[in-house]
Amino acid sequence: MTRPNQPASAAVSDDALFGPEADAYARYRPGLPDAAVHLLAATQHGVPAPVLLDLGTGTGQVPRALLPVLPRLVHIDLVDLNGAMLEAARAALEPVRGACTVDVFTGAAHTFAPAAPGRAPTLITCCRSFHWMARPEVLSMADQVAAPHAAVAIMGDGSLWTHEADWTADLRELIQRYLGEDRRAGTGGTYAGPGRSYEEDLADSAFSEVAEHCFPVSRTWAPEDVLGYLRTTSFARPALFADHHHEFEAAALRLLQEHASGGVLEENAVFTVLLARRPGGAA
Repeated sequence: MTRPNQPASAAVSDDALFGPEADAYARYRPGLPDAAVHLLAATQHGVPAPVLLDLGTGTGQVPRALLPVLPRLVHIDLVDLNGAMLEAARAALEPVRGACTVDVFTGAAHTFAPAAPGRAPTLITCCRSFHWMARPEVLSMADQVAAPHAAVAIMGDGSLWTHEADWTADLRELIQRYLGEDRRAGTGGTYAGPGRSYEEDLADSAFSEVAEHCFPVSRTWAPEDVLGYLRTTSFARPALFADHHHEFEAAALRLLQEHASGGVLEENAVFTVLLARRPGGAA
C-alpha cells in the first residue's frame, strides 16, 4: 500500500496538527468499512483473551468499531501523541467496553510500552496514521511487545487531497491558490514525494508475511461536512490560512455546492488493509 504523498518529516507534532480539533475529527472523519472490521475480528479466532494495541488511535475509531464485533476483547491500549484525542477516544469507548480494560499512552508510537505485564497485544492496528510515524521503529517496537501469533494491520484509504474526482480536483486547486502548490503539513512544513511503500517497511520487519485486502467504499458528503473534514486535516487546517480562512471556506462552499448533485458529493475510495504476521505466525 503506497501512499502517494509522504510527510517531509515524521517528527511533526500531532498536538500542532490536531490538538484543537478532536470533536470535529470524531464528527467528520469517515469510519471503517464493516468488511474491514470483520476482517480484523477474524484474526482473533482461536485467541482466548484478545488484546488490542491501536497506534495513532485519534478519537478511537478502530476500537469503537471493533468492540461490538469482538466483545471478547479483554484489554485495549490506545496510543497517540495528542492528549485531547486520547480523552475523546476513552470517552467513546466507555459505553461499549463492558469488562474490557483500557489504558492510554501519550507519546510517539515507537516509544510505547505496556503499563502492566501479561498484556501482550494479539492485534496491533494503525489506521490512517502510519505515514506520520517512524515506521521501522514502530514495527521494531511491535515485535518486542506483541504476542507470538499477533497480527499487525496497517490500514488506510487516502484522503480528499489524494482522491481523484472532478470536485476534489477543483477543491485541491482552490487550496493550492491559497497555500501554494505543495501539500502542507504541520505548522509550516510540506509533504515530500513518495518514499518507501508500507509493503517494503513490513518486508524488512519481523512481520514479513503480508496479505493485502482491498474494500471498495462509496461515500456521500454534504458540502458543509467537507468543510468540517478539511478543518481536521494537516493540509487545510484553519491556522494555515491565517486571516483568510473565512474567505477560503466561503469560496470552497460555493465550489462544492456547484459540484453537488442533489445536495451531495460522491467519493468512491478503496480502503486497504495490509495484514501482517511473523513468518509461520498464523493463528
